[in-house]
Amino acid sequence: MELGIRSNRLPAAIFAIAPAAAVLTVVLSIIYGAADISAAEVWQAVFAFDQGNINHQIIIHSRLPRACGALLIGACLAVSGAVMQGITRNDLASPSLLGVSDGSVFAVTFCMIYFPQISGGSLVLVSMIGSLLGALLVFGLARLIPGAESPVTLAILGTLIGMFLNGVSDAAAMYYHIPQRISFWYNARLNQIDPTLLLLCLPFALAGLVLVLMQAKSVSALSLGEEISSGLGQRVRLVKGLAMISVALLTGISVALAGKIAFIGLIIPHIAKKLGGADYRMAIPLSGVLGGLFLAVCDLISRLINHPFETPVGVVTAMFGVPFFLYLIRRKGGGRRG
Repeated sequence: MELGIRSNRLPAAIFAIAPAAAVLTVVLSIIYGAADISAAEVWQAVFAFDQGNINHQIIIHSRLPRACGALLIGACLAVSGAVMQGITRNDLASPSLLGVSDGSVFAVTFCMIYFPQISGGSLVLVSMIGSLLGALLVFGLARLIPGAESPVTLAILGTLIGMFLNGVSDAAAMYYHIPQRISFWYNARLNQIDPTLLLLCLPFALAGLVLVLMQAKSVSALSLGEEISSGLGQRVRLVKGLAMISVALLTGISVALAGKIAFIGLIIPHIAKKLGGADYRMAIPLSGVLGGLFLAVCDLISRLINHPFETPVGVVTAMFGVPFFLYLIRRKGGGRRG
């Protein structure tokens, strides 16, 4: 049995215009902010950088990393959500709902308490480990509770575990007097992305995305059910293990760079599957493209809602995510897909 990719011109058109859309989004993201900057000055900053020009400094060291970081983080979270939905056959699965992002923040918090001078690279590693532990905790408990693997119940369990991890982290931060230091990871702040850390994370994020793409066919088979997947010659446990490692890698990088951002991994995979079909060889790369653009646009909107003041980007993603989440609950109910 061979899984085919739906013949559809729309995904091809999206991939074709994505580079231009990304460039346009980056340019707009650089231009608009607390202080507007002209397009001509953006051009000069990129191709004729003047160290003494304050606007050039803002463009190169703040707004450009912010825009590129939004594209990368959005892609990582959307791809993570697509993989999680595929391997769990759960349309409500996403890093923010099933404890993956919360585990990352939990690990970062305790790392900042006991190892405050940790390097950026080590912090990213800790964030990845925390993501994996958060996922293992949620799915481990789901196996012990009858009926907990249904979509809504698993989402509730993930939310409860996330609240528990966040509560412990908050209590520890208050006790050790570091709430200001860790507030970054609880409230997504793309404007505080560290350009050096972004460059450090880039090859790991690309490696994670490539690893996911290599597993896309296996995820498609697994999304049909474990029995069908085994019948197609897939090693189910190996596929799930590699998939969760990939999710932990991509989510850990995202949280380490900009903190916890919700709903991207929930919304975008559904849109990608609607546009390109249920085959994850198409859904995964399409999720990455749409996720990057979605977060970058949300970040731009966050600066325009109450200009010149900034609205947290998490508020903007929630404006789209909460209604979508309620729609999925209404449509899917408590039943498991398939």
